[in-house]
Amino acid sequence: MYKHFFKRFFDFWIALVALIVLSPLFTVVTIWLHFANKGAGAFFLQERPGKNAKIFKVIKFKSMTDERDENGKLLPNEQRITKVGKIIRSTSIDELPQLVNVLKGDMALVGPRPLPVRYLQLYSPEQARRHDVRPGITGWAQINGRNNITWTRKFELDVHYVDHVSLGFDVKILFLTIYKVFKRADINTGNNKIGATGFDGTN
Repeated sequence: MYKHFFKRFFDFWIALVALIVLSPLFTVVTIWLHFANKGAGAFFLQERPGKNAKIFKVIKFKSMTDERDENGKLLPNEQRITKVGKIIRSTSIDELPQLVNVLKGDMALVGPRPLPVRYLQLYSPEQARRHDVRPGITGWAQINGRNNITWTRKFELDVHYVDHVSLGFDVKILFLTIYKVFKRADINTGNNKIGATGFDGTN
């Protein structure tokens, strides 16, 4: 019952209240990034697979400029990330706009993190089960190492979550996420690499 009804109910109302309470911070960061990103905008949108691999656009605060070299190619990530961008990443503030995705029903508060569409073809059938539920702003893999564990292990943790969704499990993950954010543990302020295949598109 929780997985198929109450989880969505709680996600919607918690996300709505959170957006209202955090609206002053949301506004300040949006204005701050508008100037820091040199005209590149305050938000970053990218297509990601959601529940049943249905494609949606994830929303994040944009932490990089769109500066390019003389050939028109984007400069390396480490040259484009701004000081403000590093701050919002280190505090996980860049994830706040995903509360809008939760309101829309694209995402949940807790679930496997949505990855770029181009990785869909790389999943094994077992790993692809991570799409049996809505992706989350935070998840079981994120509080168990995030950037410090292998992708194989992350997918194992994602599938474990899919098989054990419950109110108690979600509450545990949310509280541990808040703890890690304040402790600033497992935060990546640079590039998020996926093995040798590329980047996860964080901007």
